[in-house]
Amino acid sequence: MEWTADVSVGDWLRERVDDPWRGTFHDVVPRGFEAYARILHPASVQSRPNGAPLPPSDEWVGMSWQQSQRLVADLVTHPATWAETAAAFGTTLHPLAQWDALVRSPEFGSNQMTSPDGRWFTAPVAGELDPQLLPSVVRLLTAHTSAPDDVVAGLWEGRGGLLGHLGRHPSRAFFQAGDPADADLARHNRMLGSSFSDRFNSVFRKPSWQEGILSREISEGPRLALPERAFVLFRGRAAEFTVDDWQTRMPWRDRPAEAMGFEPGAQSPSLFWPADRAWVMVSEVDFDSTIVGGSRELIDAICRSPDLEALRLPADASLSWGADEVNR
Repeated sequence: MEWTADVSVGDWLRERVDDPWRGTFHDVVPRGFEAYARILHPASVQSRPNGAPLPPSDEWVGMSWQQSQRLVADLVTHPATWAETAAAFGTTLHPLAQWDALVRSPEFGSNQMTSPDGRWFTAPVAGELDPQLLPSVVRLLTAHTSAPDDVVAGLWEGRGGLLGHLGRHPSRAFFQAGDPADADLARHNRMLGSSFSDRFNSVFRKPSWQEGILSREISEGPRLALPERAFVLFRGRAAEFTVDDWQTRMPWRDRPAEAMGFEPGAQSPSLFWPADRAWVMVSEVDFDSTIVGGSRELIDAICRSPDLEALRLPADASLSWGADEVNR
């Protein structure tokens, strides 16, 4: 994939999304396709090897660091489908299901809930498709376009650390987790925090270029502007995403994180479409699912895929927090 400054290739998206927003998924996903699929992002579930129930969240919060770490060391973590989650909480999976309603959370944005059988279910990642699932999705997409060698991938500009900027504060900071009683660690995190909030010294500091994942040329380059969102665009071949190690081949590979000890990685595209506009894939930053619009044949293939948990999505559907009337 190579960066493209020609953001006009995405003008057709602007013409087919709702502006102003109307509260449906068409606020971010173009209208006009025969069918749509909602690919549910995987969740995760944690349990003890012996099957003993885990403590409720309020008890977990009251534990000391040492107690919590002993408990975490014994946990077994597995991916969890939305169907498995619904079965554990006695709720119903359907195309407009919302995670908070599925796990019977009394409030919006619950990251972790304890099921009646004492397992911890952690919410799916919002904003991007699981990198390990992307090759499977792209293989299906590739079979339904006449232009597999000319695709566009867009990255939402608001992703932390993606873009550099001219300023006094770094594009991203890496706080270290650990025992709060560790004096050296606490001192490190305090110093890191003050680098953002020290207004007494920062006022005399001249703005300088703060590096991001992408180069300064790309960071200061043009964006595809859609309602409420803007994207950096790259162009290349769909096959670049069908290999298992696709993340290491992308120009937005997160090398700064790797330098801090993280595994090699790169975010999945926020937008993805071929030159013939046969389909579009959208991973909206606020959605815990990825939406694909395309032909009925493509949507059928996605919903039948054993690698994916996907449901047909009716046009004009809402994916807002209160849209799940079945599990309300």
